[in-house]
Amino acid sequence: MNFGIGEFCSLACALVWAAAVVLFRKSGESIAPFALNLFKNTLAALLLGLTVAVFAPEVPAFTPPSLVLIAVSGLLGICLGDSYYLRALNAIGASRMAVAQTLYSPFVIVLSAIFLHERLHGLQWLGAGLVLGGIVLVTWTRDAGMSAVDARRLRLGAALGVFSVLLMAIGIVIAKPMLALHAFLWVVWLRVCAGVAGLLVMVAVRRNAAALLAEYRTVRHWPQIIAGSVAGTYLSMMLWLAGYKYTSASIAAVLNETAALFIVGLAVLFLGERVGRRQMVGIALAMLGVSLMVLR
Repeated sequence: MNFGIGEFCSLACALVWAAAVVLFRKSGESIAPFALNLFKNTLAALLLGLTVAVFAPEVPAFTPPSLVLIAVSGLLGICLGDSYYLRALNAIGASRMAVAQTLYSPFVIVLSAIFLHERLHGLQWLGAGLVLGGIVLVTWTRDAGMSAVDARRLRLGAALGVFSVLLMAIGIVIAKPMLALHAFLWVVWLRVCAGVAGLLVMVAVRRNAAALLAEYRTVRHWPQIIAGSVAGTYLSMMLWLAGYKYTSASIAAVLNETAALFIVGLAVLFLGERVGRRQMVGIALAMLGVSLMVLR
């Protein structure tokens, strides 16, 4: 059994992200997804900039290809990936999107095998399957409210959701070699800055800056939103990329999937939600899978 800093950071990222999700749920729906995405990433970029200034003030010697790859990773994963994810979430609902999101690990595993020459071995394949199966059991629900959704819209929304998860996977596989070559905090910061820059370009193209500012003025739950943004973007982003830096991308991706399990537990504790027998079985399967994933 080898449970190192990479595995710890990947699981800690899942827990921190789950806490952020609960905070966002408690804040209600007083802010639209795009506005929230722009705010949380802008706040993270500012906090990461301060962190870099304090802990890594010396500017690394980035090569132009490295800067391009970091920027592309941020644009794909944060700007486009997050934006399409939120659009798909609105189109097909949370339960279906949660199932679509389980494709993240297989995408990362396949891309890592092709481009990073990583491999899972022996029982790790079984562990990956158990985690993904457990996540499906935990997150899959029959949503009667979605029964009237137009079939074509549902197919397009599902395709968009899968595409958003693929973009996130491509973004992190691009970023992993940069984490090995350059200063960690600088890579994290520049990646988030590239994502924010892409979002600002989208605002400029849409010419809706005034509408965004007006929406921010009407928000009623800033404490929850700020706390969720700090936990869900600033802290989880560093833990997320640290996991990929210190363990293989395939293992980090599967361990990140346990966020759904933590969300269920925190929702029971703080939101009063109930967990059925199927969810309990899913949690048990996923925890067994995590144990197998960290085997060497």
